[in-house]
Amino acid sequence: MVIMPNKPVRTIADIAQLAGVSKAIVSRAMNDSPLVSHETKTRIQTIAREHNYRVHQIARSLSLRRSQTVAFVMPVEESGSLVNNPFRREVLGAIATALSAYRYDMLIVQTKAGDLEWPHRYLDSGRADGFILLTCARCCDYIRLLIERQAPFVVWGTPLPDHRYSTVSGDNVMGGRLATEHLIASGRRRIGFLGGIPGQQETQKRHQGYADALQAAGRAIDPALVTYGDYTSASGAEGMLHLLNQAPDLDGVLVNSDLMAIAAMSILQKKGYRIPEDVAVVGYDDIFLAAHCTPPLTTVRQDIERIGGLLVETLMQNLETGAIANVTMPAELVVRQSSGFAI
Repeated sequence: MVIMPNKPVRTIADIAQLAGVSKAIVSRAMNDSPLVSHETKTRIQTIAREHNYRVHQIARSLSLRRSQTVAFVMPVEESGSLVNNPFRREVLGAIATALSAYRYDMLIVQTKAGDLEWPHRYLDSGRADGFILLTCARCCDYIRLLIERQAPFVVWGTPLPDHRYSTVSGDNVMGGRLATEHLIASGRRRIGFLGGIPGQQETQKRHQGYADALQAAGRAIDPALVTYGDYTSASGAEGMLHLLNQAPDLDGVLVNSDLMAIAAMSILQKKGYRIPEDVAVVGYDDIFLAAHCTPPLTTVRQDIERIGGLLVETLMQNLETGAIANVTMPAELVVRQSSGFAI
């Protein structure tokens, strides 16, 4: 350690000289950033304490040109999904928790169709340092706009093939395959697929996993056993009714969200089908409600706490270094009573 006798410690540069590190590392350590090792962080914070050094937050923000705020972006017409879609709500909570570890706040930005200026309003005014997006109807337009603006951002969802930007996504092909293989192993012969929004990459990849598993088992894909919804309870109920009308002998179904699956189970029960004796049901996401519905729902788990952490970590790396990362989370099947195997 470099000793500076009789010199007052007033700036980050002074701390950096004492600790033998760069000013950037001192700044991160003083902000308790996870990007700095515990040992280095402790050493820097101890030096600061010994010299009665305190970070002046306003000066720090001005020097770094940072607002310490991240914007969570969603279209106005989808704002109700934070209330009505438990998966989005739980991911939002996980993002907020992860941001707090970086001493960052979260701003929810609602955008209107045709508005091409919203990235400028938040970046140029210094109100946000970067953006987090979940898969949405207008995501493609948002992504192109943010790339043109050279804005720091990360998206939950499969990356578009013709653009380079940071993403965190689940292994949707494997998720669809694991769920369908499980239904096949439980003796189901007529397995339906109640997908999410048709055309979205997540829906397509889950259907690919479903199709791969059926083909590997020597089974044909029956179009009468496939339908789609939009991740709402209403679409889960409507989709289940459609499948029963098309294929009343259906004995298993993979549903692309737990919320849709719970609604689908309600329809099955109202129609006199026993779950899982007559029809086995597998959902997707493993939201909190999945383990507490009747019967408890077998589902493909997406680790929501980890999703929030990875989205924030990936964005912070991009802010610090400009690095682009595409992270894929593994799929995991959680087996409960709705598919016939009690836990």
